Amino acid sequence: MTDRHHLLVYGGTFAAVGDRGDISGVRGAGSPDGLFVRDARHLSRWQLTVDGAVPEVLAPVADGDAARCVLVPRGGRTEPPSCTLFREQAVGDSSFVETLRVVSNRAAPLTVRLALTVDADFTDQFELRSDHRTYAKTGAVRRRHILDDGVEFSYRRGEWRSVTTVTAEPAPDGVEETGTGARRLAWTLELEPHGCAGLTLRVMARPHGEKRALRVPSSPAALTEKLLAQEGEFVEGVAFPTGWPELAAACARGLADLAALQVPASGPDGEELRVPAAGAPWFLTLLGRDALLTSLFALPYRPAPAAATLLALAAAQATETGPESVAQPGKIVHEVRHGELAHFHQVPYGRYYGSVDATPLFLVLLGAYVEQTGDAPLARRLEPHARAAVGWMLDHGGLTSRGYLVYRADRGGLANQNWKDSPGAICAADGTRPSGPVMAAGAQGYAYDALRRTAFVARAVWRDETYAALLEQAAADLRDRFQRDFWMRERSFPALALDGDGRQVDALASDAGHLLWSGLLDKEYGELVGRRLLEPDFFSGWGVRTLAAGQPAYHPLSYHRGSVWPHDNALITLGLARYGLHDEARTVARGLVDAATVTGHRLPEVLAGYGRDTHAEPVPYPHACVRESRSAATPLALLTAVGGA
Repeated sequence: MTDRHHLLVYGGTFAAVGDRGDISGVRGAGSPDGLFVRDARHLSRWQLTVDGAVPEVLAPVADGDAARCVLVPRGGRTEPPSCTLFREQAVGDSSFVETLRVVSNRAAPLTVRLALTVDADFTDQFELRSDHRTYAKTGAVRRRHILDDGVEFSYRRGEWRSVTTVTAEPAPDGVEETGTGARRLAWTLELEPHGCAGLTLRVMARPHGEKRALRVPSSPAALTEKLLAQEGEFVEGVAFPTGWPELAAACARGLADLAALQVPASGPDGEELRVPAAGAPWFLTLLGRDALLTSLFALPYRPAPAAATLLALAAAQATETGPESVAQPGKIVHEVRHGELAHFHQVPYGRYYGSVDATPLFLVLLGAYVEQTGDAPLARRLEPHARAAVGWMLDHGGLTSRGYLVYRADRGGLANQNWKDSPGAICAADGTRPSGPVMAAGAQGYAYDALRRTAFVARAVWRDETYAALLEQAAADLRDRFQRDFWMRERSFPALALDGDGRQVDALASDAGHLLWSGLLDKEYGELVGRRLLEPDFFSGWGVRTLAAGQPAYHPLSYHRGSVWPHDNALITLGLARYGLHDEARTVARGLVDAATVTGHRLPEVLAGYGRDTHAEPVPYPHACVRESRSAATPLALLTAVGGA
């Protein structure tokens, strides 16, 4: 049986375990297993043996809020297993808990020897990526300390200190060395005929800088109950469509996932907030663009994440220039990391500002939030932050000097700084990459919408008519320029980008649908684009491909050059509805809902671009985040766009 990873997520903590509930710590091509808190792996081994051997899987871990499996000792057909092990695991806030129940299958007394090999390597997530980079850690020291009821692992490097504590009830009979740095907890259980015995194992992770008084919950059941209560709060009161049960189920599943993906953040005055993380396993942290889009999709149904996201991003807004972090005054942060490598500036992502579109999206969300809720006090509180964001767009962002928002490749960070941020994602139809500064089409749409929505807030809340009029004129000028410079007349479609010399980057890409969402295109152009996105080379049957098939640059398993992204399609569907293309909007929505239905009503981060006509089920993208906030919120955007149709 191939061992898969199953994700358990609770706020800023997640665990990835195999089919038998083990953690191997082996680095492979895919995502790693382990218990992770604030970008560090606090459990790197968690391996159970029975009578000295790895047990066989009778019922593997299934996807859910808790990991449950059934194991038996290795044996053959002629001799039934002497006992059965029922294993249940769950994660909490910086914690992991497991209950293990051993049931004798014999009519005579039975001795069972259990051992659990545990370790904590405290590896930073960036070290576990498949880019084969290594990072010097001069002076780093790992220690193990035996406790009466378990073992404690600690890690220190300069002022950086992390601790993982593993305790057991009942206490192990012994804690053994393994020769590898791991420790083995061992028990000898004496079972009555057909009797049973149980263990409870608790793990507490204390990442660097943690000052809260944390407590490991009593059992997986207690953790699951708490998580289900949070999920219920997110789902409660949302009116799901009665005529489209599959969409209703996808909305409910998405809201439940969003409840689990809320991570801690701080506001401008240090207030504690919970904001949507981007996704697990790689991005269980605040990413500006992701949190903003997630909050926009959820806004009509759950406005609280929008308010929290705006405050958290305002608190992290850049106030000065920082070349390594790509910070500039007024710019909204792209990514916030809390790990060791970020702390020691070995990666630039502690606060990294390499995003051309987080800043306009911040203004879009603020305007939409005020329009939806009428929350004038928040709009007044964030007025300086919003004006600074507009100032960044006009000044450092390039709207005044270049006429468009512009980004430049960052050698230490991201080459592309729009939503398609992988290397080579912005390209011509033949795959050629643009030279020099890049003006991505989608970002111009966001800028247009940001200017218009901020003008609304300036007029309605700040009572600044002059500023509102200036922003509206800037938006109108941007619209005129865009349709002159980006529109490819021979293809009746906008270019994906302009290069540093103003030449069109001519790939046919899904970003054009974002222009419908933002309202940047005239009605005639918008209708042409909307209908073109539903042609077979774009629409796979599950959604609109990031790049139309048939172009040399297209690949169905490329991250951004042929795959299908649910959140991308959510923006497209909202845009189609905005331009009155309701049949097309329903077609895209049905494709996405059908894809979600196949996978337990949960949409992944991204799907492969293979067509529905050649394969009856959506083909997974091999490295997708399974839990991703924008995808979780996508069904809500579809509900907004097409209702229950």
